[in-house]
Amino acid sequence: MVIVNSEQAAAWNGYEGEHWASHRDRYDAVNSGFNDALLGAAVIGEHDHVLDLGCGNGQVTRLAARRAGSGGATGVDLSEPMLRTARLAALREGVGNVTFERGDVQVHPFPDAAFDVAVSRFGVMFFADPVAAFANVRRALRPGGRLAFLSLRQAGSGDLEEVFAAVAEHVPALRPAETGSGPASLGDPDRVRDVLAAAGFRDAGCAPVTAPQIWGRDAADAAEFLGGWGPVRHHLRAVDDASAARALDALETALRRFEEPGGPLRLTGSAWLVTAVR
Repeated sequence: MVIVNSEQAAAWNGYEGEHWASHRDRYDAVNSGFNDALLGAAVIGEHDHVLDLGCGNGQVTRLAARRAGSGGATGVDLSEPMLRTARLAALREGVGNVTFERGDVQVHPFPDAAFDVAVSRFGVMFFADPVAAFANVRRALRPGGRLAFLSLRQAGSGDLEEVFAAVAEHVPALRPAETGSGPASLGDPDRVRDVLAAAGFRDAGCAPVTAPQIWGRDAADAAEFLGGWGPVRHHLRAVDDASAARALDALETALRRFEEPGGPLRLTGSAWLVTAVR
């Protein structure tokens, strides 16, 4: 196995991956509102073979495998902690037509033209070389094969941006860069189309989608969870203890606006639903 995206491999096999694996249900509660839009755009057929890019804890992989009952689904990720969680979940749920592999999508030796469709729920924004990664995915798709993925929209969209704005006084800006690799690196539709065209895809489309995201029982619970999320934790560790404490207080205060009687606390998430064809 060859890994070229070494920085991300270290993160997803360290704290970041352990946190996602340990809080599988919570991260699925944050992101699963987007599942229907993603899987609907993928148009998975009964006999299809599906490739899930950056599959993480494998919820989307398992859902895709159920739709492809006579085919199957393969999930690929850098994170061994999350892949262990994914494999155990598939066993518990009795999903037998699914496999999980550890690999770097940029260089992973996928068999040529082996898949009918490739999907990803927020797993494709971390490539060190996105053109190389998507070109490798294109090679793995059969001619006419479909690509459908979700990426975060540009800074300024969604409730989470409002929450982070309240914290910015106490920590460096939490908005990730919209270039390079990172949560918002594919937040600009023009850049997405350029990357996919350079990788050999055609008919690329970017449609805005929103979904409710459950972050916790209430503001205090959501603030604690968000404070442990990798990107937030990274910024909190870059400031002194007093500033970090004030930032967490500001985070909880900002989240109170979204509390509902009896919970849970929901934010509206905003993403691009991207589709393309080999």
